[in-house]
Amino acid sequence: MSAKARSTPATSAAVASQRLDKWLWAARWCKTRALAASQCELGRVWVNGAPAKPAKEVRIGDVLVIQQERERREVEVLQVGLQRQSAPLAQALYRETEASRLQRERQAELRRLSPEPEAVRQGRPSKLDRRELQRMLDSHLD
Repeated sequence: MSAKARSTPATSAAVASQRLDKWLWAARWCKTRALAASQCELGRVWVNGAPAKPAKEVRIGDVLVIQQERERREVEVLQVGLQRQSAPLAQALYRETEASRLQRERQAELRRLSPEPEAVRQGRPSKLDRRELQRMLDSHLD
């Protein structure tokens, strides 16, 4: 019998840590590992209060801050996942902190109550509105 046939696959209990980009992918925060790595490189993922690179080892008990779109979530790592699984199983890998959940709900409520920008404007933009819009667009392109 070969050594390959005798070896058993590693389980999540046997693995103490995992690369951050692999963990983000397995926990379904990102669709691909490449996207997970780019999120880390762009500084949108922090581990225990410090910006993290994709190769950073994530351990059980670590606190991650993940910025996605307008939402910022703080999650605690409960398990390391060896492979990507269905969404309900992937959610078992982490737990969102209570403060993060309350903050997210508060922001969602504020967005729901605030008027849409287009609803404020009435009719065709005035010359002043058009110039303001042009200045804003020019400043973003520079």
